[in-house]
Amino acid sequence: MIAQATIDTVFETARVEEVIGDFVQLKRAGSNFKGLSPFSDERSPSFMVSPAKGIWKDFSSGKGGNSVAFLMEHSHFTYPEAIRYLAKKYNIEIEETERSEEEKLNTDVRESMYLVSEFAKTYFHTTLLNTEEGKAIGLSYFKERGFTNETIKKFSLGYSPETWDAFTKEALGKGYKMEFLESTGLTIAREDRPFDRFKSRVMFPIQSMSGRVLGFGGRILTNDKKAAKYLNSPESEIYHKSKVLYGIFQAKQSIAKLNNCFLVEGYTDVIQFNQAGIENVVASSGTALTPDQIRLINRLTKNITVLFDGDAAGLRASVRGIDLILEEGMNVKVCAFPDGEDPDSFAKKTPYEELVAYLDNNAKDFIQFKASLLMNDAKNDPVKKADLIRDMVQSISKIPDRIQREIYIQECSRIMDISEQVLTSTLAQLVQKDVAEVGKKAKQEQKAFEVVKNENPVEAEKVDVLYRLERKIIEILLLYGNKIEVFDYLLIGTNEGDIEKKSIKKELKVYDQVYLSLQEDETLLSNPLFLELYQSIINYYHQNDEFNLEQYLTQLPQHLSQEVTNIIMDDEQYSLDNWEGQNILVKQKEESISQYVTDNIFRLRSFLIRQIVQQFLKSISTDSKIDNSEILSDINDYNNLNKDICVFLGVVVQNYN
Repeated sequence: MIAQATIDTVFETARVEEVIGDFVQLKRAGSNFKGLSPFSDERSPSFMVSPAKGIWKDFSSGKGGNSVAFLMEHSHFTYPEAIRYLAKKYNIEIEETERSEEEKLNTDVRESMYLVSEFAKTYFHTTLLNTEEGKAIGLSYFKERGFTNETIKKFSLGYSPETWDAFTKEALGKGYKMEFLESTGLTIAREDRPFDRFKSRVMFPIQSMSGRVLGFGGRILTNDKKAAKYLNSPESEIYHKSKVLYGIFQAKQSIAKLNNCFLVEGYTDVIQFNQAGIENVVASSGTALTPDQIRLINRLTKNITVLFDGDAAGLRASVRGIDLILEEGMNVKVCAFPDGEDPDSFAKKTPYEELVAYLDNNAKDFIQFKASLLMNDAKNDPVKKADLIRDMVQSISKIPDRIQREIYIQECSRIMDISEQVLTSTLAQLVQKDVAEVGKKAKQEQKAFEVVKNENPVEAEKVDVLYRLERKIIEILLLYGNKIEVFDYLLIGTNEGDIEKKSIKKELKVYDQVYLSLQEDETLLSNPLFLELYQSIINYYHQNDEFNLEQYLTQLPQHLSQEVTNIIMDDEQYSLDNWEGQNILVKQKEESISQYVTDNIFRLRSFLIRQIVQQFLKSISTDSKIDNSEILSDINDYNNLNKDICVFLGVVVQNYN
């Protein structure tokens, strides 16, 4: 178990924008950062990070929290794993205390699978470097490919021995359970005896963006025609090949920094490019490109450069993925290597400067690429040329942005020597067809909805005023609780039967003002969550001279921590719209905190007074024999009090009689 001192050091050291910046491309927005949500498919940024407060909020999914919460949500880390990840990132030594048996038993299935996969990665890597068989077969192969020791270590390359159950025996001997060896696909169970899936193969660990081992790719080195050249881990609880990109862990920082991602097909393409000095490269690992894989890149950059082998057949087969990239709103370029070359072979023999220059000079826009690829076949055949143009317009129709579509139509018109009017007309037909299909589907859904609506009418949801007022009180305590402000006090009393009103000024901390006001009114917050938070915050202020949000969050249970994050980041949501950049000045609450605090307290008072009056009205008897004068007098007093509050707030007075 990780010692509390280590946990405290991690929280003090970790910078939320640095941690999240490893996974999400962030851009500065005032004092905060914003980016595309890593939890949903979106094209407008709704993900915000506040370095000053040490927290983040994803407005599209409602998730939020600190650095640890992000790792737990995004990478499915357990709490201890997130702490270990951050400790490793910031070179913090981990102090351990003994875990109880109960804690060991509480490790869930996914975590067990991750642990087995991590053990396998270490085992295969150690076997490659430290055994005679590994060095003679596996290491020799990697050396022949030109990989250095540093590259082999960076990608944790390995070797699985030729013995049928070498890995399985080792894993069982180390205490790993057979059920998890099977569920990860590392071991294939047979009634007579289990055996290793990747026997006699060089190993490529497949890691998530956070570095967790999800599965493996294994390449056979013999000429066995019955065996597949490459073998991947089967789909499992932790490995979904359509949602994974090989090399994303090693490439993420470079992709975000250079704002571009090179996309290749195979493991060795990625590794060779890295060794050549180009790190912003990932592979689809031989599978057809999927929307999930594209969205993974979209978290880091909007720009993809697809690298293709030089053979024409491979180019035509691979070009189909371009439409998927365009459909996700990404910018795509295409670069092909000379005939007979692939990214691996070309990077291996080309010096860094020449490789960079080649990629810069030969990366074409997808329109130019499609034209150059297919034009030779089509130039003397009008039918083929028409098909090519239609294919290009089909790709353009996938682009969500209308301005970009227009620009690409102009480019297509220039390259193919055909009028823009014809292309625009064809594009409109394609777009209209897509819209019609969407509209038809929406109509069907609307029709189904109307049937339900007629049978089960639902009242419009009412605004919960008290909920909002109490939430504002918590927001004030979190954002401004320790600030010292001058408050106007409206005193209402009696002097020989006459109502006397006067205003005095007091200098107090905001949390004291809130606390004293609610005490004076003998008011408790009605919402259980807000009441729990209120008591927690007030206790923290009473025990600490300063309010440290990150420290405060670490001592809260998850449900309270989530609510605190929601409240704080909701206050900053408007900055996502960049009002200042549009010359729209937004008044900051900091300019008049005392007025803001007073207004909210008085609005809560006014609401509670109206509730009391409503209760009195319900208690009035309709029996003429019963005297209601005392109740009516109380109602009148409360209405007068509410009138004073409304005048103070500058709002319309509403009496209840």
